[in-house]
This record gives sequence, C-alpha cells and structure tokens, in this order.
Amino acid sequence: MIQDRKDAASQFGSKLDILRKHPFFSDLEPDAFDQLCRYVKHSHLKRGVTIFSKGDAGNCLYAVISGTVKMSTSSAEGRNAILNLVGTGEVFGEIALLDDRERTTDAIANSDCELYVIDRREFIPFLHRQPALAMKFIQLLCARLRRTSEHVEQIILQDLPGRLASALLRLTEKPKQPRAERTIVITQQEISEMVGMSRESINKQLRAWEHRNWVRLEHGAIVVLDAHSLELLAEAGAKDE
Repeated sequence: MIQDRKDAASQFGSKLDILRKHPFFSDLEPDAFDQLCRYVKHSHLKRGVTIFSKGDAGNCLYAVISGTVKMSTSSAEGRNAILNLVGTGEVFGEIALLDDRERTTDAIANSDCELYVIDRREFIPFLHRQPALAMKFIQLLCARLRRTSEHVEQIILQDLPGRLASALLRLTEKPKQPRAERTIVITQQEISEMVGMSRESINKQLRAWEHRNWVRLEHGAIVVLDAHSLELLAEAGAKDE
C-alpha cells in the first residue's frame, strides 16, 4: 500500500513537468510553482465525456497532460462547428475563468484524456500575486482572438481548397508535431465541422491531394506530407476570392 502511494506520487510528480516546462509557468519562482502544484487536481476522462458545456460557470482552468480536447459549439438545429482542438501541453478554459462569466463553448474529450484542473477560487488570488503570469494570460487571450479572426476570415474569403489547407496547416502548428511528416489525429467529419463544408466535399479534396502526395489518409488521421504546397494553396485561395 505504501509503495503504491509512492508510485502514484512519483507519476504525479513526473507529469507536473508538463506544467513546469509550460511557457506560462516555467518562469515561476520555485516556491510559487510549489504553491501552484498544491492547487492542481488530476483527472482521467474517457473519450466523449463532456468537460463543460456552453453556458456553464467558468470555475476551473484546465491543462492537457495527454489526449485531445475538442472545443465546439452547436446550433438549435443540431449543426456542429469545431472551433479548436486542444492537445498535450496546452491550457483551455481561461476565458470564462478570467472574466467570471459563462463558458463560450463546449469542451469534450476527443480521446481518452488526462487533465490538470485548477479551481478558480485558488487560481485567481494566485494570479494577482504573479503579474508576469497574468501578462502571459493576456497574451494567450490575444492569440486566441487573432486565431478566431483568421478563422472567420478564411471562412468568408477562401474557397474550399484554401480553407481546408489553412485548417490543416493550423492543426500542424500544435506542439509535439515533427517537421517532416505531421500527423493530425482528426476524422474527416471533424475537419468538415471545422471548415464548414460537407464531409463528402472534404473527402473528395483530400483524395485529390493524396494523389499528389501532399497528404496521406489514415484511419482517424491525416498526415501532411507537403506543407509548402498547402501553404501556396491557402494563399492562392484567399487571393482568388
């Protein structure tokens, strides 16, 4: 029993390295980081579990240890739109946490996930004592806003090939992606919900790109083989419109 506790503590400590190495928290003084770790709770979630829903209270901040979380919204008619996929080493849930208002999207485990969860009642007072960390969260919010603006611009101005190319390139910018072949764990239905086109149109375009060796299609994944060609297509798609 004692050994089991030691093993669990050791695993928890090693996973805290994700927070320790995160750009947000890496500059914290050791005492401040130790204090932050005392607030952290560890959570395991199965694929498909709803973490929070649009309209819920923003009472927690989340950090992904492993797996992927889908940020999405839906219409009254049941149409879904995927706004972002949050992967290992990323944080989410910061908007409602900081302004103490309702959640702006649904967050759903897109795979089996491990998360760190920090309660707002503990994190906000901690943030007040760490101005450099507060500044990093301001920068995160700015980055989210820029990404949203770019996404809206792509949907309005780009044709389907340009829009799809832009989405794939954006997804390959996630952490842990190697430079050469970049695997995106996403289904064609999910990518269709991200770019606002039918799954059939997405499949037809991806098949054409696979024939040109720009991508490789795998079960539940897309491997980008030629990012440069997709970049040119994304630029051309915006200009053509």
